[in-house]
Amino acid sequence: MKQLIALLLLFAAFSFAQAQTAPESNPYPKTISITGSSEMEIVPDEIYVQVDLKEYKKKGENKVELEKIKSDFLEKCRTIGIADSAISIASYEGTNYNYWYWKRRKKDPDMYAAISYQIKFKESKKMDQLIDVLDDEATANFKIVKATHSKILEYRRQLKIQAIKAAREKGIYLTEAINEKLGEAITIVEPEDNNLMNLLDNNNNRLSQYSNAGFQFERDSAKMASSDYSTPVDFKKIKLKFEVQMVFALK
Repeated sequence: MKQLIALLLLFAAFSFAQAQTAPESNPYPKTISITGSSEMEIVPDEIYVQVDLKEYKKKGENKVELEKIKSDFLEKCRTIGIADSAISIASYEGTNYNYWYWKRRKKDPDMYAAISYQIKFKESKKMDQLIDVLDDEATANFKIVKATHSKILEYRRQLKIQAIKAAREKGIYLTEAINEKLGEAITIVEPEDNNLMNLLDNNNNRLSQYSNAGFQFERDSAKMASSDYSTPVDFKKIKLKFEVQMVFALK
């Protein structure tokens, strides 16, 4: 019995040693890592503009109240073809519901109420038309707050597919240079979702820096663009770029 136990222990130890020394099977002994990229430029078709309006008073005249400024502004928007559905209120200062404003106004009757509208445009031409009809006295600011495209998700999908195809094409000519053949794809690392948002934010920051130069500058620029001595310039394009990391087997 003791001899049988000793033989079993010896066999187990031998099997364990064999398992430790046996080489692991690697289905992909040779691989190549490739980066594929794709990019495109698109003209925004969703441009969000914020218009800040404020009460004002000319010398020797009564103050122009906010209700009249609002009414005139919305009427001018309709006149040039901007639908009410494209206009929303971004902020309010001095409404009947703003208790602290009215409390301060009792002490200072000359305080001016203000309102900010956000308007969604499809093209820059309509923006120029709005600038031409705005009340210079009531308009405190006119700035671009966001620019994007209605098909941005579809473009993102297309760019990812093109980036993968580009990685495979690159892999083919690189492996041919060393007399190898490209095999199957082993891994694909997709770019993070926030890549697109960072690209849009970077473009929007540059656009905001331009638009924040002031309402009068915007109005003067619009007049110059419509003159016979300059060429109208369309809205700044958004540049999108995506990269993917891929690992291929070598045959």
